[in-house]
Amino acid sequence: MKHGTEAAVAASGIPWTTLRAAQFHDLVLMVLRKMAKLPAVPAPKQVRLEPVDARDVAARLAELALGSPAGLVPDLPGPTVYAAPDLVRSYLGATATRRPVLPLPLPPRAGRVYREGGNLASEGVTRGARSWEDFLRERVSA
Repeated sequence: MKHGTEAAVAASGIPWTTLRAAQFHDLVLMVLRKMAKLPAVPAPKQVRLEPVDARDVAARLAELALGSPAGLVPDLPGPTVYAAPDLVRSYLGATATRRPVLPLPLPPRAGRVYREGGNLASEGVTRGARSWEDFLRERVSA
């Protein structure tokens, strides 16, 4: 659906700029809060994410809005790539929650994109500055 929307905007003839951002820290936090209520927390071991802080995205959007239309600009990921089990463990540690982490494999066909890193930004892009660890310290009290 997002791809179709981007294609429609690009074909409209109206000058445009599109910024694609990685998963926001807030989304990862929301998912982990829900998952940590389970007796054991599933974590697909081949999934890697590079969560980004909403403030980093807002700053980049403001910068782009003040400039000329630029089409599709480089993606904005967070500063670090994390394996899903590591994100789970960091959340559990920050909240002093004791749960086993279950690193699960992904189904072969459905997990191909994640195993190949197809969800990650390309090398050499400018990354957000605020780390997942900084975000956790600010938002979660142990």
